[in-house]
Amino acid sequence: MKDKKHTIAVVGLGYVGLPLAVAFAEHYNTIGYDINTFRVSELKQFDDVTLETTKEELKQAKNLDFTTDLNKISSANIYIITVPTPVDANNLPELTPLEKASQAIGSILKQGDIVVYESTVFPGATEEYCAKILEKRSQLKLGKDFSLGYSPERINPGDKVHTLKTITKVVAASDKKTEIILDKLYSKIIDAGIFIATSIKVAEASKAVENTQRDMNIAFMNELSVMFNHMGIDTLDVIETASTKWNFLPFKPGLVGGHCIGVDPYYLIHKSQESGYYPQLITTARRINENMSQYVVDRFLKKLALSKIHIVNAKILVLGLTFKENCPDLRNTRVTEIIDELEKCHATIDVYDPWADKKQAKDFFSIQLQEKLKSHYYDAVLLAVSHYQFTELSAQGIRKLLKPEGLLFDIKGILPSHKVDERL
Repeated sequence: MKDKKHTIAVVGLGYVGLPLAVAFAEHYNTIGYDINTFRVSELKQFDDVTLETTKEELKQAKNLDFTTDLNKISSANIYIITVPTPVDANNLPELTPLEKASQAIGSILKQGDIVVYESTVFPGATEEYCAKILEKRSQLKLGKDFSLGYSPERINPGDKVHTLKTITKVVAASDKKTEIILDKLYSKIIDAGIFIATSIKVAEASKAVENTQRDMNIAFMNELSVMFNHMGIDTLDVIETASTKWNFLPFKPGLVGGHCIGVDPYYLIHKSQESGYYPQLITTARRINENMSQYVVDRFLKKLALSKIHIVNAKILVLGLTFKENCPDLRNTRVTEIIDELEKCHATIDVYDPWADKKQAKDFFSIQLQEKLKSHYYDAVLLAVSHYQFTELSAQGIRKLLKPEGLLFDIKGILPSHKVDERL
């Protein structure tokens, strides 16, 4: 089973890189590299805070080593880069992690090596941006001395059904020989099969489009939520009714955060504008979704006022902080925007999330997560994330946290409409 021809180095050991490294270690000598010494130290103790891999999986990965020493991955002949690609304060692509990773690999690149990028980028970034950095740093020539691959990640944090091995893997390469090598390489770890894209640019674009499509569908539902609220109609009742038709797509309104859906459209918008076209529909969808946290605050404050609950000094419990349900991922969570706005109104906010890492919440957002829930204490509860623990608690259980006249606002729509005071 083990192919001794290849040694693989996975650069970046987050939600994407770590499961990839563990999977490859079943068949190849694999080295996981990250500049975060604390992260590497945890992994050496078989501890993955992302919860994408288990202690047992890490212990069984006998052919996997972790390091922060760049020299220790210089023996690899295939480098897979999985660093984050966020946006900056102006929603422009922030390519610094990609640039630094490319410079690092360029410094140890050898004749015949293959560099594969899995980070989400705009079309053309791998060949027109990353390759230039590799060439400059290594003094080698793409196509002559080394080759490129691109295989967009499709990891869905917290999803234990659609995992690395069960999702079709898109692969593209700078030449046919590399394409064949990568096809065989990824086929070792992907049960769902490999799809060979016609070019690296097509593979890059496909990844951005996957998440942009979802962003636009959610934006449509968010606009319906605003629209139907003015009409006095429950949006989720409308969606449930429309879902009786076989081809209706039952997306729900809500906050759009995380590392993909709220970010990738900006990469497409950026590249499109560079090419001379200003995309209107994608941009409008982004604007709608960016404004949803403020819309939730406005709806919440209005409901408090109608319920004769004064926002100043009101005790409010926010259930959930992560960007999505049943995972500890806090990246680009929009719940913090709601908390910030309510604190500006001088409310007293408690936040409870059984999935979020308490240290990260404190370090990144200055939020002290509650250790346990308080009974009959709150003027209002804002259900912000649909963790299974909150579903199991049920509306009846959540009501026990409220004062007799307390308000329950369900952003996620996981509770029946007649059990809550307001829902999105």
